Amino acid sequence: MRLTPLESALNRNIAASSAARALCRRLDTKVLALHVEGMPLSIFFRAQGEQMSLDTKYDGTPNATLSGTPLSLLRMAGPAPETALRTGSVHIHGDAEVAQTFSELLKQARPDLEEELSRVIGDVAAHQVGNVARSALGFARRAADTFAQNVSEYLQEEGRDVPSRTEADEFITGVDKLRDDVDRFEARLALLERKRG
Repeated sequence: MRLTPLESALNRNIAASSAARALCRRLDTKVLALHVEGMPLSIFFRAQGEQMSLDTKYDGTPNATLSGTPLSLLRMAGPAPETALRTGSVHIHGDAEVAQTFSELLKQARPDLEEELSRVIGDVAAHQVGNVARSALGFARRAADTFAQNVSEYLQEEGRDVPSRTEADEFITGVDKLRDDVDRFEARLALLERKRG
């Protein structure tokens, strides 16, 4: 299945940016697979000259594959995609440099959803829809942050199931000190054995 509307929007934005065109040329014939875990869905991004094609099927082996849950893959489209990789919620298989270059290209060619919507329903209506969407996303983000903070506080303070940040830091400091003490003890023991022998 071809993803023509998204493909058209990406290619329009690639054509409008010299940096995106250069990245696309650098990736010529390379393929990035985006695999959504828990769903039978993969999207294949293929660079061809200064354009990109998107499809849900690809017969060859992609140069790089990103796999993760739908939510973790959506985080990759956010302002800090490296966070999803650092936390391990998104996995890279294959050529990491190709995956990084595709990430840079997609950042450069990211469609402005409000602009794309204005092509269908007009500028004023698209702006109003954009305001509603931004407001809803802001509320959802604040609600999720509040929920996470409440759960964290409950687990730390009420349930005592999870240590507080201070307790965890003290424990890690204690482990580091104990490791250093053991290393010093081993060095002294080795020195005594050499003197004795």
